[in-house]
Amino acid sequence: SPAGMALSVLVILLLSVLYEAVKMGKAVLLRRALLALPRSLSQEALTEPREGPSGPAQGSPSLMAFPTFFPRWFWFHVGQTLFHVVQVVLGYMVMLAVMSYNAWIFLGAILGSTLGYFM
Repeated sequence: SPAGMALSVLVILLLSVLYEAVKMGKAVLLRRALLALPRSLSQEALTEPREGPSGPAQGSPSLMAFPTFFPRWFWFHVGQTLFHVVQVVLGYMVMLAVMSYNAWIFLGAILGSTLGYFM
C-alpha cells in the first residue's frame, strides 16, 4: 500500500540519519578519549592508578589482585566500542533495506544519509 511504502521510506530515512549521528558521536568520543590519555604513554601511566595520601599502602595485595577503578580513557574506549556496535548494526539494517532493490527505499537511505551528514 502507498501508506506502508511511505512509512518504510521514512523509517529508512531516520535509520540513515541515526547512522550518521552515531558516526559523528563516535568521532567526538574519540577526540575526548585522546584528550584523556596521559601525556606519558609509558605502561605505568596507563595501568597504575594515581593514589593520594589516603590511598592504600604500597604493595597492598587487594590492589594488586584487582584494580578498583579504571582510568578515564578506558571508559571513553568502552563508549567508543558501544557506539561502534550500534553503528555496525544500523549500517547492516540500512544495507539490507537497500538490498530490497526498491528505488524509493534506496532514495530514502540516500536522503537520510545526506540529512544526517548535514546536521
